Amino acid sequence: MGMLVRKLNENDYDDILVKWWSDWGWDAPNKDFLPDNGTGGLIVFDGENPVCAGFIYATNSKVAWVEWIVSSKTYRKKPNRREALDLLIYTLTSLCKNTDVKYVFSNNDNKNLIESFMRIGFKKGSTNSTELIKIF
Repeated sequence: MGMLVRKLNENDYDDILVKWWSDWGWDAPNKDFLPDNGTGGLIVFDGENPVCAGFIYATNSKVAWVEWIVSSKTYRKKPNRREALDLLIYTLTSLCKNTDVKYVFSNNDNKNLIESFMRIGFKKGSTNSTELIKIF
């Protein structure tokens, strides 16, 4: 059946993504922290199995931010897992390229995810950074 990429829908956050973040030991970001209240991204399926998802933040510049890449911790089918992550990142960045975006930015510290970004053509910038968030 192969890999299928589709836009995130209203149910994916509660039905799939929150569990994935929890499985990896992360607190799920609030829906209102995510683009389009949790629907501003894509999810990849291998047949009926959801594998990974990610989001695109639009900005008021030539930059888009691809972030909150998350995957099923229990899906371990090789090499399909790597292919699904590569497909996700490729498709997210292709969507950005088809707009007025000139640069795509991402920030993460996961070795395998970094390798996926590098296979898609990303270059490393800073390697020692700290995420800072202020909540009002």
